[in-house]
Amino acid sequence: MCIYRQVLFLIFTLIIVKEATAQPILNIDSVHNSDTVVKDMLAPKREFRGVWIATVGNIDWPSKPGLSTADQKRELIDLLNIHQQQGINAVMFQIRPAADAFYAKSREPWSKWLTGKQGLAPSPAYDPLEFAINEAHKRGIELHAWFNPYRATNDGQFSLLSPSHITRIKPEWFFTYGGIKLFNPGIPEVRDYIVKVFLDVVDNYDIDGVHLDDYFYPYQIDGQHINDAEAFAAYGKGYDNIKDWRRHNVDTLIEMLSDSIQKHKPHVKFGISPFGIWANTYQNPEGSDTHGGSSYYELFADSRRWIKEGWVDYINPQLYWPIDNRSAAFNKLLDWWSNNTYGRHLYIGMAAYRINERKVSRFKNAGEMPDEIKYLRKNPRVQGSVYFSSKSLVNNPLGFADSLKQNYYHHPALPPVMLWLDSIPPNAPVNFTAATGVNCVELTWATPPLARDLEPVYGYVIYRFDGKEKVNLNDPAHILRIQYNNSTCFVDDSVKKGQTYLYVVTALDRLKNESEPSPTIAATPRWKDQRPETRK
Repeated sequence: MCIYRQVLFLIFTLIIVKEATAQPILNIDSVHNSDTVVKDMLAPKREFRGVWIATVGNIDWPSKPGLSTADQKRELIDLLNIHQQQGINAVMFQIRPAADAFYAKSREPWSKWLTGKQGLAPSPAYDPLEFAINEAHKRGIELHAWFNPYRATNDGQFSLLSPSHITRIKPEWFFTYGGIKLFNPGIPEVRDYIVKVFLDVVDNYDIDGVHLDDYFYPYQIDGQHINDAEAFAAYGKGYDNIKDWRRHNVDTLIEMLSDSIQKHKPHVKFGISPFGIWANTYQNPEGSDTHGGSSYYELFADSRRWIKEGWVDYINPQLYWPIDNRSAAFNKLLDWWSNNTYGRHLYIGMAAYRINERKVSRFKNAGEMPDEIKYLRKNPRVQGSVYFSSKSLVNNPLGFADSLKQNYYHHPALPPVMLWLDSIPPNAPVNFTAATGVNCVELTWATPPLARDLEPVYGYVIYRFDGKEKVNLNDPAHILRIQYNNSTCFVDDSVKKGQTYLYVVTALDRLKNESEPSPTIAATPRWKDQRPETRK
């Protein structure tokens, strides 16, 4: 994903057919009223609700290069606070946009989009990735470290590259295409180097996932040629077709990354966000009923194979078209991907940046994106969404972010579990008590004994019910807090006078498996001179 995403997207998809009829613009109030009607019916307890925070070109953060450390931290905290309020529970945080780094423990130079000059460290010194992880986890948000594996520069200003940039150290590893330098995926040493870069982060940071975007071999440009014939001659033994060899090169890196991540930290999720079309039916009978560019034939990225082989834990295709689009319909592509998940998670990449786009009438319709959420939630093989990008949700086009906050994401959600990575839940919290304070209830519990996999507890979920309600932990409306820390206390200060409440707490492990519930405790908050009461 880069600053030219919208231009590249429109060129690459080759969508030249105009929509047959203009769609009416819905009244925003009627959309919100409709949202309110469906929110409880459609809101699941487990759903991946992600957003990309793009750093390349300062798309989302920081707002400009060279900000002070204090301003960078303040801006990032503001973004995370806004996304927490919107119901987002995961961020894809771009830490390596062009063989550079937004993290301190790196073999590559600091990014120019952080400090204004490649190789220049932030001052006062801090580690942006470590800071982002800690702040995200405080807010019950997962952080997936987002890498671009092959892009080495984002422009042709090669003279400004740091002396320690890999293009200067190993110039033979790169080809130039479209005016930028890219790693040559066919060179084995390149693959080894990229894996080491990724593992620096896996080993040294408390990330929840490793995330790749859609840039593999470059998006095709008329008149441009990939200069990899020499590498094909050296390493392409057994391949008559250079295109098959290129796909093999990408597959090899994905498999290497999958194996390495799993070996180094088994709880770290691995996911990729490919271009939305794997292949069209006119190219391959197993493809989708679409007419656009494809990752398999143009980018040499066999994204369906990565799921089929179990190399990725989730696939996050970028379905950046509206429902019923003639060339590439959101609904048709979602159905196709849902039929090709092979038991892995499917999160839909959604085009928040296109909302209110002038040239596409469906995206000027305030109901388009809510309709996409409704559509994906009807499909049990879809586990969530990721929005491009943070700035679009912050800007709240056509009130969409308000709709998330007030309706679709009104209640918290846990990320979906990945039973192939971990199927053993923690034990339930013990010694759960509730003390009635003044205008509050103070909950305490003890850390449970280790589960049979000996994995420590990672966090807790606190539920609250009105005194006469049936305790139903499947209803996210009763989640009071999801916390990713080992604190064993919580103060509920959102209580009402004269109301009796029922409380339950459960434990989470690192992959968000949930324990059996604690015993249910009733508590009635006291006001003014009432005597304190403790229940077990």
